[in-house]
Amino acid sequence: MKFWTNEESRRFWIIVAIVSISGFSQGMLLPLISVIFEQNGVSSTINGLHATGLYIGVLLISPFLEQPLRKFGYKPIILIGGATVFISLMLFPLWQSIWFWFALRLIIGVGDQALHIATQTWVTSSSERSSLGKSMAIYGLSFSMGFAVGPLMVSLLTISQALPFILSSVLCLLAWSFVFFVKNERPERLKGNPSEEGWKRYKTTIIVAWVAFLGPFVYGFLESSLNALFPVYALRNNFNGNLVPIMLSLFTLGGILTQIPLGMLGDKIGRRKILLVGFLGSSVIFFIASLVEHSEWSVLVCFFLAGTMVSSVFSQGISYMADLTPKRLLPTGNLLCGIAFSIGSLIGPVVGGVFIEHIPQVSFLVFVAVVLLLVGCVLLFFGKPAKQHIG
Repeated sequence: MKFWTNEESRRFWIIVAIVSISGFSQGMLLPLISVIFEQNGVSSTINGLHATGLYIGVLLISPFLEQPLRKFGYKPIILIGGATVFISLMLFPLWQSIWFWFALRLIIGVGDQALHIATQTWVTSSSERSSLGKSMAIYGLSFSMGFAVGPLMVSLLTISQALPFILSSVLCLLAWSFVFFVKNERPERLKGNPSEEGWKRYKTTIIVAWVAFLGPFVYGFLESSLNALFPVYALRNNFNGNLVPIMLSLFTLGGILTQIPLGMLGDKIGRRKILLVGFLGSSVIFFIASLVEHSEWSVLVCFFLAGTMVSSVFSQGISYMADLTPKRLLPTGNLLCGIAFSIGSLIGPVVGGVFIEHIPQVSFLVFVAVVLLLVGCVLLFFGKPAKQHIG
């Protein structure tokens, strides 16, 4: 097991395992709780608002993560974040209450953000610029693979409502335990530049890399809106309930198949071009899906095709950010990518829930297509080729 004796290789693959289980738990929670609430007669608006709990937690903790990360290093932050997630998952079966579950979702958001900021920064800081796209693609692939399996756990509700939560918690605990086998490291120190002191470094990073945050924003929007609200929309429009989780999983599977090839292609031709194709191409496919809703199998194929184009925008966006941002500001850049992801995740369920509730005559898939088109146009007119930074 050569990878286990090599510190860098062992660290990378342990990060991959952690992120895959994190993706699994997130992919499970969104549709699982949505289905439970829909079965209990909770409105789609409340359902969508409830799904924002995780992302509110992400936003609340984000301003407080960078300093501990720089002071204590990556490993302690990952350990604290992972422990927070698996303990929270174990608490779900204890009491079914909208407010109690909302609080647990918020706490999971705190833990997930700590875990993801530490792992993302570790990978972007330690990878060679020439292969960063490939490394981040593997990182994104691991999350996507977990996320693809997550919705399938909804079927376990027929056995026990507690079973999916317990299974996810145990898997998180197993992945978390591997972190003890890696050595701690810290991000590159700031150089005392006055423009990078305090909140000024956030302004500096936003100025140089704001367009790269569109990738995480769109991924968060799609992840939360499709997984939290598409099951509700589909059930209300008489879709086969057994096909809905498969559609969501196939969307993610499409991204799994193209994640590494697109990451490597981004290393060669630039991330911006890959992002543009992802945004605009998937917009067209979702619009086509809205026209063929009478055929569930056609929608299923469209979900898969859209996934092949857009599911890599998270990792592409982070790689694009790393190209545009000086290395010493990568913790700040990764933190802002996480915030962009959270904003997209918050907007998706809230606006989407209101859309389903008040504009039922228009397909929810049209709503998704229009958002992707608008973001693609922003990148087209305001994006810029990346000039890789060294210091």
